[in-house]
Amino acid sequence: MELQLIEKTDRSVTIRVGDPDTTYVMPILDALDRDKDVKVVRYIDTHPDLEDPAIMVETYKGDPIAAVKRAADYVSGYFASVKIA
Repeated sequence: MELQLIEKTDRSVTIRVGDPDTTYVMPILDALDRDKDVKVVRYIDTHPDLEDPAIMVETYKGDPIAAVKRAADYVSGYFASVKIA
């Protein structure tokens, strides 16, 4: 998965998701949705042949990129802890 910063303000960020895989994207969106500092999280999916989807995050407080990193770290830790028997 390739990420590209599209727009950033003090309280929001839009990140383009190249070669998206919902196996990774949806848990990150879920973790962002559960973050008490995140006001809005959106998955923006337009026509697949025209541009890649994007994630938009707006926070009540704090850096929105830090919120995305926290969500990604949480998901990474979860998948790392899964044991396959």
